[in-house]
Amino acid sequence: MTARLRSLAAQWTVLVPVFAVVLLILTWGRELPGWVVVMVTLILAGAVLAAVHHAEVVAHRVGEPFGSLVLAVAVTVIEVALIVTLMIDGGDKSATLARDTVFAAVMITVNGILGLSLLVGSLRHGTAVFNSEGTGAALATVATLATLSLVLPTFTTSKPGPEFSTVQLTFAAVSSLILYALFVATQTVRHRDYFLPIVKQSEGRPSDEEEHAEAPSTRTAMTSLGLLGLALIGVVGLAKGVSPTIESGVDAAGLPHSVVGVIIALLVLLPETIAAGRAARRNQVQTSMNLALGSAMASIGLTIPAVALASLWLPGPLVLGLGDTHMVLLALTMVVGALTVVPGRATPLQGGVHLVLLAAYLELALNP
Repeated sequence: MTARLRSLAAQWTVLVPVFAVVLLILTWGRELPGWVVVMVTLILAGAVLAAVHHAEVVAHRVGEPFGSLVLAVAVTVIEVALIVTLMIDGGDKSATLARDTVFAAVMITVNGILGLSLLVGSLRHGTAVFNSEGTGAALATVATLATLSLVLPTFTTSKPGPEFSTVQLTFAAVSSLILYALFVATQTVRHRDYFLPIVKQSEGRPSDEEEHAEAPSTRTAMTSLGLLGLALIGVVGLAKGVSPTIESGVDAAGLPHSVVGVIIALLVLLPETIAAGRAARRNQVQTSMNLALGSAMASIGLTIPAVALASLWLPGPLVLGLGDTHMVLLALTMVVGALTVVPGRATPLQGGVHLVLLAAYLELALNP
């Protein structure tokens, strides 16, 4: 019976990504009736779960921190494609879409995924333990990227409005790429041990070995990597397909258009959220932190250069500067985040604080 259940699980994780891509091809560029939107939403949810499964297979094969990096980069690359596509189709309302989506991604990852991971890990294992060196370096990089890309445009004077001039935008894009590449080199080569899970809390030592199961074969991992790509393409493509319905619903409810960016970020980051929660339950909180902060970093470090390049042919303006309320939330998030990661261990209180900050952001997004 157990073997049969495993076989069924393996089958659906293969079939759902393929079916999601087929459905994406059939519905691309078409106005969808209500029943199709419901079906697309169900397949989208299945593709998210399949993506998490295949990401964990790949992560188990390559080990940490490479596994977290694979999922973060894969999701962010597809997220960038989605943002650029929506900016091309969105008209004047798309001017702030990149800013809204990137800021939403930062708040969801640094407060939502990180807070959930700390809460789950500490409630299940007493105290959530992680490497303060690696996590602190990641948070510092996120804070720098967010400030350079989302805060400075509000105060620059070369161009009216919260926008960068061409030279400033080029500097921000190049700086983002350099910082992200430097962090990846630090995470995977020079100081990889700073980003490995701490599995023995009493000794506080990192481990380079998975202790729960035998690693999958190279062939299995490569198959899962391909299916992960299909699943992510399906998730983001189908999310774009239902985005007109989302935008219509947002407008009908009288909500700010920035809520669209929040919803996009929530959909795209769902695979990382589930994967981080599962890692925290296994007492691998460092893996959860790698996913949370790595996703935030990739969202800024890859999205800003991409939209900067896309702005060369997009007709409208590119508004990146945050408003006063969001800058306060960003500053508070970074201060609280620094206080959370410095000790290298956390209780449910720290997780709850970050989740309350996320709730405050969502509340102000709905009621600015």
